[in-house]
Amino acid sequence: MAVKIRLARGGAKKVPYYRVVVADARVPRDGDFIEKVGTYNHLQKKDDENRVTFKKDRIEYWLGQGAQPTERVIKFIQAAGIKLPASIEKKVAAKVKGQVKKPSKKELKNTAS
Repeated sequence: MAVKIRLARGGAKKVPYYRVVVADARVPRDGDFIEKVGTYNHLQKKDDENRVTFKKDRIEYWLGQGAQPTERVIKFIQAAGIKLPASIEKKVAAKVKGQVKKPSKKELKNTAS
């Protein structure tokens, strides 16, 4: 069974609230989940400590069991100071390396002249 750590949406219309959950990858976004391991409320200010909360021990446990976090959850985990497994770190590094911005045609033209 493929397990993911991802966001599940809750809250009212136009006022979303997200739970960080561990769920089977085949289940819909807001469907059944195995365990709730945190919350994310993007309506709070970025410097607010309650914007993202985690149960660090459970996140580490599920990462140790092979759960794959989504890209957004990886950013939250790194910001919280939780160590990611080497395999996930490698994927993140490859993704960042692949996102190198190529210069536009105008920039190339300006540098050539």
